[in-house]
Amino acid sequence: MSDSTRNSPLHPVHEAAGATFTDFGGWNMPLKYGSELAEHKAVRTSAGLFDLSHMGEIRVTGPEAGAMLDHALSSVLSTLKPGRAKYALCLTDAGTILDDTIVYRMDDGEAGSEPDYLVVPNAGNIAAVHTALNQRASGWDAVVEDESSTTALVAVQGPQAERILARAMPEAAAQLAELKYYGHLTLTVPTDAGDVTAVVARTGYTGEDGFELFLPAASTAEAGDRGSAVWNTMLSAADEAGVELTLCGLASRDSLRLEAGMPLYGNELDTGHQPHASGVGFAVPASKEADFVGRSALVGRDVLVGLQGAGRRAARHGYAVLDESGERVGEVTSGAPSPTLGHPIALARVRRDVAAEGTSLQVDLRGRGEPFTVVATPFYRRER
Repeated sequence: MSDSTRNSPLHPVHEAAGATFTDFGGWNMPLKYGSELAEHKAVRTSAGLFDLSHMGEIRVTGPEAGAMLDHALSSVLSTLKPGRAKYALCLTDAGTILDDTIVYRMDDGEAGSEPDYLVVPNAGNIAAVHTALNQRASGWDAVVEDESSTTALVAVQGPQAERILARAMPEAAAQLAELKYYGHLTLTVPTDAGDVTAVVARTGYTGEDGFELFLPAASTAEAGDRGSAVWNTMLSAADEAGVELTLCGLASRDSLRLEAGMPLYGNELDTGHQPHASGVGFAVPASKEADFVGRSALVGRDVLVGLQGAGRRAARHGYAVLDESGERVGEVTSGAPSPTLGHPIALARVRRDVAAEGTSLQVDLRGRGEPFTVVATPFYRRER
């Protein structure tokens, strides 16, 4: 670990649990606690507990906060309803992806209340997004503040997630049951260390039902205390409910998001490619009236597709994608054996003319062409 690598506020909890750590986006985070395959399967069948405190939290407030975000990001956010969240891209002037974010509307929308948004960027891009939003706020009546260092973020993901949270917060059980995907509530979590205020969002990055709990604090130390208290409360609640809740690290989070066809910054998303070549063209609405940063540069040539392997060998990030004649037509952005489906899967950026479902392609696996077929994503979709 380098001197500049940051620890999560919950780092002592992970050390005590025997986690294996890895550097991710400048953070020293749990890679796994035991078997990454077991952690993956736990989320698909019961529930997993994740520390996501490496993610950023940037608050944007002020009378023109919504209009400023319409200008700064790709999605329409000024009309976002209170208690809802929306996926949005932060683009460069060249129309490439500086980062992908989720934006939460935090105020109640009542007359006289100040518009309040929480922008959540990826761990390695906190400074870049904070700088971009500050620059793009120039001329707008809006204030941009980075709250990342004083916020802990804990997630419970899996089909039993709601049951665990309802046990932890019995007075909020009905509200949790009614909460829609990409909705959020401010709730009180009773813990052995006292009540903790949390923004509880029905969001996640695993392809399963689940919740993310934002725990704002006055300091990093306090964020650690609150995060640890909520972490332990979720484990106790699961035990009381008779539900298996497994500690999960970044390795299982990556295989889960790949099965769900969710893009990852640094793999599918980067400053070298535009949204349509990265599988996130949906976040650039053609009907948006605001002239957002990067809009005029968008073109759209290559596209992101799903690939399913015919054999057992997995494609990996950076491997060449070939057509049946052996001509290079693209590159794999993410690939792995699917623990749930039992065959190799991959996301790849390819030429539009070979992107149709059912197209037979090859992936160059160390000099040998391995057969893959273009398939629809997500590869895995939970039953609802």
